[in-house]
Amino acid sequence: MESQPLVSVIMPCYNMEKYISDAIVSVRQQTYPHWELLIVDDASTDNTVNVIKSHSQQDDRIHYTVKDLHSGIADSRNMCIKMAQGRYLAFLDADDIWHMGKLEAQLRFMTEKQVGFTYSTYDCIDENGQPLNKSVKTAGNLDYEAYLRNTIIGCSTVMVDKNIVGDVVVPLYRTSEDTATWLDILKQGHLAYAIDEPLVSYRIRRKSASSNKFKASFDLWTVYRQHEKLSWPKAVRYFLCYAFNAIKKRL
Repeated sequence: MESQPLVSVIMPCYNMEKYISDAIVSVRQQTYPHWELLIVDDASTDNTVNVIKSHSQQDDRIHYTVKDLHSGIADSRNMCIKMAQGRYLAFLDADDIWHMGKLEAQLRFMTEKQVGFTYSTYDCIDENGQPLNKSVKTAGNLDYEAYLRNTIIGCSTVMVDKNIVGDVVVPLYRTSEDTATWLDILKQGHLAYAIDEPLVSYRIRRKSASSNKFKASFDLWTVYRQHEKLSWPKAVRYFLCYAFNAIKKRL
């Protein structure tokens, strides 16, 4: 790469003492060193903050803020984004793990192709970090319509170039806030470019918000109807496509 731009890593967290150290270590072990890790703790009631503090004392590229009141993941993401100094934003959920070459591979892809929004294939691991021998592959380059039909983008795989896509603001939904964010970017005419290489290990947890399929489906329906303002027939059509692709992804 011709230059060494700063990548701002966006990591919200809430009661993640069991997992967040693995996530932070995966950032610290990146082969690309020019990053800042921005963590906003959403008023955790466990030992999460002490884990973060320990890592920040060892690496001055880690910066964190602790909220007094619990206000949700979207607000935490927005706080991280406002703190960001980098041209690039990379998103990492506090229970997922990046592969060591993730930032280097993704940044090379984006600079060589001069694109502003990328996502990748990811591997699946269980709650204890053990491989499930399953990967979720990309669905190719996605435009707005294609993403409405197949919300396959894994949040922890995403990187955006603010010089190309502009400011990023996360809509204030309790879940599916990442889906609404990517839709906002794609609505501007950008594409989500696919990197068909597993760059992330996605942790499947039984008690996570995303593991409640009924609630996740309801929240996505809310995004379709309220955020995207789709008509009832359009929302039903896209939702059925989403459901089909979600089932196929899990087989």
